[in-house]
Amino acid sequence: MNSSVFDFLLTAVPGDADSADFAADWARHRARCAGFTDSVDRAAVAGFDSVALGPAFLGGYQEALHALVPALAPDELSSMCASEAGGARPSAMTTSVTDEGAVTGTKSFATLGAFATRFIVIARAGSRSDGKPRLRAVLVAAGPLATVTPLPPLPFAPEIPHATVTFADAPGAALPGDGYADYLKPFRTVEDLHVLAAVLGQLVRVGRQAQWPADALTALLALFAAVRGLGAEPAGSAGVHIALGGVFDRCAALLTELEPQWDRVPSEIRQRWERDVPLLGVAGKVRAARLATAWRTVAEEAVGAPEGHEDR
Repeated sequence: MNSSVFDFLLTAVPGDADSADFAADWARHRARCAGFTDSVDRAAVAGFDSVALGPAFLGGYQEALHALVPALAPDELSSMCASEAGGARPSAMTTSVTDEGAVTGTKSFATLGAFATRFIVIARAGSRSDGKPRLRAVLVAAGPLATVTPLPPLPFAPEIPHATVTFADAPGAALPGDGYADYLKPFRTVEDLHVLAAVLGQLVRVGRQAQWPADALTALLALFAAVRGLGAEPAGSAGVHIALGGVFDRCAALLTELEPQWDRVPSEIRQRWERDVPLLGVAGKVRAARLATAWRTVAEEAVGAPEGHEDR
């Protein structure tokens, strides 16, 4: 294997992950990435080895979870279980965890839930002195006390499985730290970085196979380099969120610039991309709110914040 992920993306023969059996895809992916220590690099490889955007997303999502929770074994598949019927805000969560680690409650939208061997469950562990919920992140193994109910496929990226998961006094192991500040909140950024890396890897695959011009591949790799750099920074940094906002803006512009190149792509691949590309906008409102918060944080901490940042 080449020492550089950039060399790999430009020279390797791509795999064919299509999520029919994600556990098998994940095992092949881990073997393929044995020489890459950076999870963002591995996410890009997952995208490069995927035949469509849905499988690419799943590879990036799984690498993000492993980056967030190093306690997960490399061969484990996991699912973040946060959203409930009332949303994913701490105040909306009713799932609880006891001092002994037993989890009870229902999570309404668990990506990859049917494939997970362990769930990362965000649960209430009582209340703080101010009355707000105290949250913990708990690792719960798949089993009879964690009932998984598959949800209907979405109209885009239908290969991505989602499910509700109901925990009935399921035994778990609480992770150190605060469930919101140390896990749920940073995961939104960690997931963005890894999924975007996977999307760019998938586009390099498409571009190479369709013989896109060199400047198109150069632009994709340059954008991936920016994602890779941000992946090495603290996920809670306001500056990282602002820079990531710029990366997403540049990604949107690049996708527009690349539209003429899709005429070179076989119709089946192009149609799957057109069907699935709405996936990239799913968390747009959350990212916009996070970006606005980051600019407010910077404005409070620094003199001379740029004019008009509140509207970004």
